[in-house]
Amino acid sequence: MAKRRANEGAAGWNEYAPFYDWENARTVQRRDVPFWQSIALAAGGDVLELGTGTGRIAIPVARAGADVTGIDLSEPMLRRARTRLRRSRAAKRPRLVRGDVRFLPFSPDSFALVMAPYGILQSLVRERDLRAALDAAARVLPPNGRFVMDLVPDLPRWSEYSRRKSLSGRFGASSHVTLIESVSQDRRKGLTRFDQEYIVRRGRRTETHRFSLTFRTVSVAGMRRRLERAGFRVDAVLGDYDGGPWDPRADVWVVIASRT
Repeated sequence: MAKRRANEGAAGWNEYAPFYDWENARTVQRRDVPFWQSIALAAGGDVLELGTGTGRIAIPVARAGADVTGIDLSEPMLRRARTRLRRSRAAKRPRLVRGDVRFLPFSPDSFALVMAPYGILQSLVRERDLRAALDAAARVLPPNGRFVMDLVPDLPRWSEYSRRKSLSGRFGASSHVTLIESVSQDRRKGLTRFDQEYIVRRGRRTETHRFSLTFRTVSVAGMRRRLERAGFRVDAVLGDYDGGPWDPRADVWVVIASRT
């Protein structure tokens, strides 16, 4: 069997796991959850979420009534999703699978919908990895099966800065955390790197956790070409989670496609 090369964009996600939900509760919050619930319920069949992480999307989508499988490469992320599930009283729960979105371990035509929320495909910083993920998604969908993703627009336009205090607040019952963040750009490659430093204080004890996350900007036109190459047609591009029209200045780009 040919050796699979590492996904460079996967670096940092294991270390991010303890802070992922804390940060997202203060940024994106739950504003995208109703959209994914609606998309999943309309699919009329099994749903696969790429990069399910801590279950931020998969668990409420399953609670709404959809049959969801979530896949993620990060075991620490999945461990937190399993903890969430144990605490949940919902009767319907997602199936969690550790695996690589470039090499999906599922049979052809297994899902009615593949969804890729929160710009997860932008962590695939090499073209070959993005191509492999789109090809894998097409393989597990039947003809007319739906593929929906969102993208964070124009990351290269983010200002570069060094060691900025971005967020701060309570962390659990007895701790306080501060996020010190630096942003650097490789504009030629369209890459934005976030160097994260989380400082956790518990009484007199202080712990510092450092890691980096890198994301790649892909334009809507560029993603359309890649999707068509992988065997999809683009049905719609939205500018928000409420069905609003696409705008290059929007905070999010939502791409809805179907397998041909």
